[in-house]
Amino acid sequence: MVAAASGSPAAGPATVFEDLSGVHVKQGGNPYDALINACDGSPDKLRTLYDAHRKTRNSQQRERFLAIEFRGLDIDPVLFKLENPDVEPGFRDTRHCFVFWARPPEHILRLASHLQMLLKQAAPNLWLMPLHRMHMTTLEIAHSRTAEEIADMVASTRPVISALTSLTFNRRARLVKPMISYDLSAVAVSFLPAAGEDQLTSEDRTEKDDEYTYHHLRRDAFNMASEHVEVASRYVVPSAHITLGRYLTQKDHATPEQREKWIQAIEDINNWLETEVWDVKDGEFVGEWIVGQERGLDARCGTLWYGGGRTIMTGEGF
Repeated sequence: MVAAASGSPAAGPATVFEDLSGVHVKQGGNPYDALINACDGSPDKLRTLYDAHRKTRNSQQRERFLAIEFRGLDIDPVLFKLENPDVEPGFRDTRHCFVFWARPPEHILRLASHLQMLLKQAAPNLWLMPLHRMHMTTLEIAHSRTAEEIADMVASTRPVISALTSLTFNRRARLVKPMISYDLSAVAVSFLPAAGEDQLTSEDRTEKDDEYTYHHLRRDAFNMASEHVEVASRYVVPSAHITLGRYLTQKDHATPEQREKWIQAIEDINNWLETEVWDVKDGEFVGEWIVGQERGLDARCGTLWYGGGRTIMTGEGF
């Protein structure tokens, strides 16, 4: 791939983000309402659809990794050049974006670091997302645009940025049950909206608090932002995930035996998470995350595909 022309965004990975929950999202309006309406706002039903999405996707990816006609991983050409500057000296990522991120609190970063270590043992050449760059995209306003276009969007949205970044101070959505999710380009840890499980990090929540889910938070963020700017997200699938790593070489997955080992490693990690982390109070690792713990949403712009860019404003945490 050649570098993009000046002022034109470079191409990125070709991963397709498909909603596998079974709910059809119509074009127009707030896309997050479709799932909420389909579930009558029920947190238990929303969790079920989030779980269906990630399990179906993992099942699909497992088949692709183990297929006889496997044709290789989807290596991100931009990240590859950034990590290997000798390939194309002077190459820069020109894709500017505008997002609102949920930043994981310390206990989730600790879990993510441990998961990265386990994954790295199975795939030594895996590129790992630095801990200080980890994030979950609550709302993507725009991606792969020029710096000037993004600057205009930020200016248009500025009147509501403060309120939007602080949404999580009073609207506290809880995420639980972390699991490794993966495809041919990356691997992540994904969460489910809580639906009345025992509290692990907060003693003053009630079961009613879980009626406001992470999907409701994304809906509200979309509503606030769309009053000032057109929201053009790449995907609105029912997923709450943090990217842990990406593939930059075929070396660890070149043979059927290596790919079988990789899939087995992921399944072993997920079994460990389910038995040793899910709903385990006072365990070594905590898998519960109340979005907004430690800090509110992070309004961010720039070349931030791999956790970079700059912060415009961060909301108040609790």
